Amino acid sequence: MMHSTRHWSWAALLLGVVLALGSMEVQAQRSNQERDQLKGVGIERQLGDSVPTDLTFRNESGETVTLGQYLDGKTPVILNLVYHDCPMLCGLMLDGFTSSLKSLEWTPGEEFRVLTVSFNHREGSEMARQKKETYVERLGRPDAAEGWHFLTGDKQTIQKLTDAVGFNFRWVEKKQEYAHPTTQIFLSGRGVVTRYIYGIEVPGGDVRKALVEASNGEVGNAIDQAAMYCFQFDPEKNTYTADAFNLMKIGSVFTVLLLGGLLFVFWRREHEELEQWEEPTAA
Repeated sequence: MMHSTRHWSWAALLLGVVLALGSMEVQAQRSNQERDQLKGVGIERQLGDSVPTDLTFRNESGETVTLGQYLDGKTPVILNLVYHDCPMLCGLMLDGFTSSLKSLEWTPGEEFRVLTVSFNHREGSEMARQKKETYVERLGRPDAAEGWHFLTGDKQTIQKLTDAVGFNFRWVEKKQEYAHPTTQIFLSGRGVVTRYIYGIEVPGGDVRKALVEASNGEVGNAIDQAAMYCFQFDPEKNTYTADAFNLMKIGSVFTVLLLGGLLFVFWRREHEELEQWEEPTAA
């Protein structure tokens, strides 16, 4: 009897090991499949390169437009690449982007423009129009409709734009959806790529600094200019961080000015006291 019980215990243990190994193998296969699906997906930063201004898209009204129409040579542009049928990520990114815009004093159409371009060539102007209405309403600034544009295009045109900015995505047949990165791409008024900031929601302060940077100081006030001198973008931290060297230089200048002012005040007092002491003596 005892021998039989021991036999079944070993059999159960062996079965457990086999099932565990099988589960590990399935998980490994899934992991490999997920890696294959994400192969080639991501951002290859093309800082300093320009987008092709002659690319032709359709705006949310169905009108044919060129990319160059939105680049006036001076106004910075935020480019975000999405597809509106995305089951989750693109909607979250546009929600986060809208929150970032809400935190800005600036409105699209005034200090900057926004281009939201669908990288799904199957999506058309009607869907783009609906999305624009949704997000302009969420932003709560009707004037933003003049500066926030939702574009769609054919497969070749989209590919040229995404290649130009290093945005690599791919269609996953099994899931019937795209694998893609999420990023805000900042362009100068001439269409030069000046900055990438990754993530679902970018802090409003970083958006403002990136716009000042993209405009080469054409937008913003003196405080923005000072901020750009004191902060540098850290690609590893994906945010602007204080530039210690420049802060030390500013501190040194303030120290010299402060000491100079104190010495001047001290000299003036000494000079006035000396004059008061000499006047009675002369009389």
